[in-house]
Amino acid sequence: MKLLVKIGGTLLDSPESRARLAGEIAKLDDAVVVVHGGGRQMTHYLAERGVASRFVNGLRVTTPEVIDAVLKVFAGTVNTDLVGAFRAAGARPVGLTGLDSGLVDAEPLDADLGAVGKPVRSDARILNLLVREGYLPVVACVAGDAKGGVYNVNADQMAAACASSFAAEKLIFLTDVDGVKGAEDGILESLTPQEAAELIRSGVATGGMQAKLEAAVSALTTGVGEIVIAPGAKMGVVAEILAGRPIGTRVVS
Repeated sequence: MKLLVKIGGTLLDSPESRARLAGEIAKLDDAVVVVHGGGRQMTHYLAERGVASRFVNGLRVTTPEVIDAVLKVFAGTVNTDLVGAFRAAGARPVGLTGLDSGLVDAEPLDADLGAVGKPVRSDARILNLLVREGYLPVVACVAGDAKGGVYNVNADQMAAACASSFAAEKLIFLTDVDGVKGAEDGILESLTPQEAAELIRSGVATGGMQAKLEAAVSALTTGVGEIVIAPGAKMGVVAEILAGRPIGTRVVS
């Protein structure tokens, strides 16, 4: 089975968390691709240098100074730390960004956001080549374009774009929460795209969860079979999802 796992939030903060998740994923016999974010680390990095983080509708305004930090943090420290964790877990990880081999091309999302990009195409040939030879691609949420441009891309959108072109049968978002909350504040076991749209329209799903649901629906409409939004802090979470146990929220067509 082709599987894409997106790791974000506080799950990337500590060596212990990275090691646990790397160990779980490295044990899989499936063809796996990992996509990661790193927004918390980015905010910390900028704050240490006296640069305030400014957001518009949940997206970080990306000035030339910030895009330089994006490369240093997402494609540098965070990616390298995660690759190291997978190597220690016995995998054969390869760190990548969307710029490599044109994996993910983007275009400017909004002039007011600076170098924030929206994925417009993905070429998964490099992913297929690597997994076929037994490597584990670990992709940072940085995209490019044919002119050499560099874009800061929302990691959920990056995961959806890669999952679609990779023809993943399952896309797993490992996050800080237990799943998608409904109007009554309980965790929903499953959602259709229509139900996800209603949660967004009614203001129940906002911010990061809105971004995940929008990415999930996008992935479904481009061929990904199932999306799961699940608590990455739970021991054995990946194995439980693949075993079909009720954990997190499944988004299905």
